[in-house]
Amino acid sequence: MDRFFDLTGRGTTVAREVRGGVTTFVAMAYIVLLNPIILGGARDITGARLSVPQLTTMTALSAAIATIAMGLIGNVPMALAAGLGVNAVVAFQAAPRMTWPQAMGLVVLDGAIIIILAVTGLREMIMNAIPLFLKHAISVGIGCFIAFIGFVDAGFVGPGDGTPVTLGIGGHLRGWPVLVFCLGLLLMIVLYVRRIPGALLISIAAATVLALILQHTTRIPDKTWGTVVPDWPHRVFAWPDFGLFGQIDVFGGFGRAGFVTALVVLFTLVLSGFFDAMGTILGLSDEAGMVGQDGRVPGLGRILAVDGASALLGGVTSSSANTVFVESAAGIGEGARTGLANIVTGLLFTATLFVTPLASTVPAQAATPALVVVGALMMTQVARIDWSDLALTIPAFVTIVLMPFTYSITTGVGAGVIVHTVVMAGRGRAKEAGWLLWIISAIFVVYFGLTIVEQVLGVK
Repeated sequence: MDRFFDLTGRGTTVAREVRGGVTTFVAMAYIVLLNPIILGGARDITGARLSVPQLTTMTALSAAIATIAMGLIGNVPMALAAGLGVNAVVAFQAAPRMTWPQAMGLVVLDGAIIIILAVTGLREMIMNAIPLFLKHAISVGIGCFIAFIGFVDAGFVGPGDGTPVTLGIGGHLRGWPVLVFCLGLLLMIVLYVRRIPGALLISIAAATVLALILQHTTRIPDKTWGTVVPDWPHRVFAWPDFGLFGQIDVFGGFGRAGFVTALVVLFTLVLSGFFDAMGTILGLSDEAGMVGQDGRVPGLGRILAVDGASALLGGVTSSSANTVFVESAAGIGEGARTGLANIVTGLLFTATLFVTPLASTVPAQAATPALVVVGALMMTQVARIDWSDLALTIPAFVTIVLMPFTYSITTGVGAGVIVHTVVMAGRGRAKEAGWLLWIISAIFVVYFGLTIVEQVLGVK
């Protein structure tokens, strides 16, 4: 095991990898519930809905296979599951214009295109073309992003009255669920700074127990908890339903929605999945200490190939495209450095196939403190950016702030790349940016102006 995963070479142990794998699973297990809610709540062009129990099974199965594959082939602690940004595109952009099998067929094509880009080395070239300072900025931006996700999902931050966001509700923290989050976060911080092994996992477990006690001793409305209500299920085991597996129509969407419309949807899927995964992989690699002095990630080609294959698998299982999950940072924060952590996470997703009712036990308020703590850890990468050079400061700043402000890693990466190339051109050093980075910038300009492009092409 040591030789296969290079545990000694990466300065880790089996115990750390197991802790990291379990922590990553706990931090991202919500996707088993949330993905079916998003996809199951949408209708296709015929008015049909996907079965939530079947989606739950497919989400867990797809995540298990993809995560284990990344562990064995990529040997990195980066778990995969249905991407939240991509599943929204499938549910609300693709499905209303075609049938579900046709929408999932576009997801298969999305994965195939990403695989081709990875196998040909083009995707790795693009990632290597990103300047080192922007890679650090991406890592910091992701840290801010996941921390913001943690605060929002816990109810610590919410929509304001006259402001985009505010503290809790109306500028005040209200309800027992927020208390669970606050106490869990404080406990996690104390345990982590004291370097207690398993600090994140211990805190999540303690907060879950507190949530269960409060739910059974007080009258807390279910809606205040959010997606997951901390309550013991009526049954623990349930047999998985694989009915959605293989329900795809790869090219049917072009006929049903029209070639241009389907092409625009496919373009959105590829670009969102491509750069969202790219930003996440770079950020997690940086956090795990896997980025070399030259700014490159060893074994990147294998990592990208598995990521593309996992996206394709998401279409085959009708769970939407899989992508590397930023919540893997929680496991990395626990010391995970190799693919062994992914094996643990993948096996837990496999077990989830048979105990899906237990997925409703851990509320967001118990798990999200890990995102805040890990976000703080990822913020330390900001020290590696030369803030005295305005040519670096502004692109880095734009990259960092736009990720949480727009709730999108892709947006932060795209805006940062565009600003960097424009700054280089403004300083008379356009050639130093590299031709590939200019092409990437042009693609992002099209991506940001996609609505205008659709209007010009007559896409309804």
